[in-house]
Amino acid sequence: MMAKSMNMTIYGANQPCPSCIHSPSSKETMEWIQASIKRKFPHDDINVRYIDIYHPETEEDQKFAEKIINDEYFYPLVVSNGKVIGEGDPKIKKIFEEIENNGFQSV
Repeated sequence: MMAKSMNMTIYGANQPCPSCIHSPSSKETMEWIQASIKRKFPHDDINVRYIDIYHPETEEDQKFAEKIINDEYFYPLVVSNGKVIGEGDPKIKKIFEEIENNGFQSV
């Protein structure tokens, strides 16, 4: 049986978004999401990466970064397989639901 894997990207910037002044930084949000996923899905290969919207790495990163910069999305923006899972203040429950919808089982 092939081991499943899932990639998730969190887009953000060093400064908090204007409407998220009292929220954690995008990078802190990514670290919190990553730790939460590891606790709930410890045996699964779920890769979480952080991309600064001012330094995109891929074509998809560029596309989402431009949408954030153009105020189409709030950051931090959580994306998996090209699908937006959360933005601004991403909800961990929604992220877990998306992971489970991709065939992963929580412990």
